[in-house]
Amino acid sequence: MKTLIVVPARFGSTRFPGKPLALINGISMVRRTAKAAQEAAAQIENCTYVVATDNEEIKNHCADHTIPVVMTPQDLPTGSDRAYATATSFAPDADYIVNLQGDAPFTPIDHIVAVAQALKSGADVATPYVKLSWAALDELRAHKKTTPFSGTSVIVGVDNKAIWFSKNIIPAIRKETELRDKTDLSPICRHIGLYAFKRTALEKFVHLPESQYEKLEGLEQLRLLENGLTIECVRVEPPTIATSGIDTPADLALAEALIAKHGDPFT
Repeated sequence: MKTLIVVPARFGSTRFPGKPLALINGISMVRRTAKAAQEAAAQIENCTYVVATDNEEIKNHCADHTIPVVMTPQDLPTGSDRAYATATSFAPDADYIVNLQGDAPFTPIDHIVAVAQALKSGADVATPYVKLSWAALDELRAHKKTTPFSGTSVIVGVDNKAIWFSKNIIPAIRKETELRDKTDLSPICRHIGLYAFKRTALEKFVHLPESQYEKLEGLEQLRLLENGLTIECVRVEPPTIATSGIDTPADLALAEALIAKHGDPFT
């Protein structure tokens, strides 16, 4: 069974144009994410990786750093569409496709490996999440005061299947003070924007129309749930540099502050 890790790197972000080339502590975002893909691919049997972009500058930047890269159309609506187009042209024999979003440069290697392994156990789609400590929940709430659409929470069923995702923090907690006294972990699960698809599931996803709640929340995974598909949720440990992704210049500034505090994982 063959696995392909695709790193979509679109230039035209509304909130942060050109962000794949933005420097984080002197290293471009796309280089950081591609390195994570490369290291994960080395730990997954019969696996390769590639950056998928719609921009010549990003393509040339990857080529300058010997990063595998392919060009995809500019009008693809989501990163998953870009991943599917890439798999179709670059690796038509891939059974599993991992969509490692190009704006998630601090994704731990073991998270990528974990979702790929979840597919091999029979899931159609797999994605990771972390349980937030109360301190981490407080930080997320504070961050959302300035960037309300950064950070996604997920409700996970007893069967480890996703029930719902939201840019709001869900579920609401009625007796939070009492609960804080009983446990170190909050009931909030923070979703990590990383997906592994069986090829058949990804093909079905990209041919479905954009769904109602997907439009409202801006979360493409809701299209799967609204159409009755299931998503396996894989619990992972919180990363040292805990950022949901680089969506805005403010997120980039936060990432650099975290690097200054914890050290730079790019070596």
